[in-house]
Amino acid sequence: MWYLIHGIDLPNSLAGRKQHRPAHLARLEALRDQGRLKLAGPLPAIDAEDPGPAGFTGSIIVAEFGSLEEANAWAADDPYLAGGVYARVDVSPFRPVLP
Repeated sequence: MWYLIHGIDLPNSLAGRKQHRPAHLARLEALRDQGRLKLAGPLPAIDAEDPGPAGFTGSIIVAEFGSLEEANAWAADDPYLAGGVYARVDVSPFRPVLP
């Protein structure tokens, strides 16, 4: 089943994002290589492709896991959570309809 993982950043998280980004991306690339990643990306804090120092408010990941428990466990190990970028991570079942 697909799950939506919504990481919500702490204020002033940009430096932590930069520091922990390589490890965060490595986990996403592993999901992609396994054919389990539908999409992933950050949420800019302002209406701009590159928000600069305004940074980001969080991230969205849609990925396939065997269960909600598995998705929660994967999300709990995210380097952004361990590194103090995310204040919290919410995981919900997701059913793709379009496109």
